Amino acid sequence: MDPLSPLITALHGEGRLRVWSLVITVFGDMVQHRGGGISTARLGRLLGRVGVEPGALRTALSRLGRDGWVTSARSGRLSIYRLSPDGLLQFAPATTQIYAAPRLHPATSWALSVTLSASGEPVTALHPLDTAPEEADCQVTGTLSHISEAFRRRSLSAPHRAALSALSADLEALSSASLPPLEAAAARVLLTHRWRRIVLRFPEIPFELMPADAPLANPRAAVAQAYQSLTPEAEAWLDTSAGDASPMPAASPSAFLRFG
Repeated sequence: MDPLSPLITALHGEGRLRVWSLVITVFGDMVQHRGGGISTARLGRLLGRVGVEPGALRTALSRLGRDGWVTSARSGRLSIYRLSPDGLLQFAPATTQIYAAPRLHPATSWALSVTLSASGEPVTALHPLDTAPEEADCQVTGTLSHISEAFRRRSLSAPHRAALSALSADLEALSSASLPPLEAAAARVLLTHRWRRIVLRFPEIPFELMPADAPLANPRAAVAQAYQSLTPEAEAWLDTSAGDASPMPAASPSAFLRFG
């Protein structure tokens, strides 16, 4: 059985696949730490492994070009794509959020923050003190003496719970897989793509506030562990030729500091 089959089936089973969004994930995870450019040959080989047809990839790259996300240039018979300056500006903050290191130890100090929405309504949130938003309109700090299970359940919305359940299923499918380079690269992209969509859509819940029946107790730590196990073989694939594509430039040291 194809070890990536559960992840690929899940990717294509969640409505119409936004290939352009998957391409952006590839740039963040596979390209920016290796010179910033990727050939159509390598990109097609990687995304073909997860069921993206060549025509769908061409359409996605065309859209990203029209929207100002990427630029392209010819190199022999191949086109090389890069994030545009505007694309990089939009890309950098999300990258920091996606690859932040997990907290592994309980927080000792907390902040109750109140931020006014655009309509003037107060939005209240509880954060470990070191992650509290600086832009809060009101903030109270101290220790957390009690938290009920009802409060924990209320912290995790139904859509967020469903997203974490899907992430948990992906992680379970990868937990016993031993993957060669291309498969590891594809698996890392699929894992990062799901994680990226969760991080950019939902507020991150401190693991101390997760309900007892949450699909994952500490999602960021679980993703970090899986990511790091896939990285040696995934990076090996980028170090080698892929069809008509030459090996990519050497990885920058910062790539190996992702998730701390």
